[in-house]
Amino acid sequence: MALSYKARRRLSLLVLLVGLPAYVVVAVTLVNWMDRPSILVELGIYVGLGLLWILPLRPVFMGVGQPDPDATPPTNDLRD
Repeated sequence: MALSYKARRRLSLLVLLVGLPAYVVVAVTLVNWMDRPSILVELGIYVGLGLLWILPLRPVFMGVGQPDPDATPPTNDLRD
């Protein structure tokens, strides 16, 4: 089932405002359970988790910054 343009925009906004901060809290909590690994391991974990969240959500964000493909084009009714 394909999402409409408006639904993808709303869902992407929800993911960025609610889901991403919650994901950051979960990622930091997971790393804190490890009793502070070395800085390179910690960096690798954060980079890996940073890339992991986008993989299932990539279709939601595709094309959101583009104009609405279903919208009617604006008309120029400016007459001299």
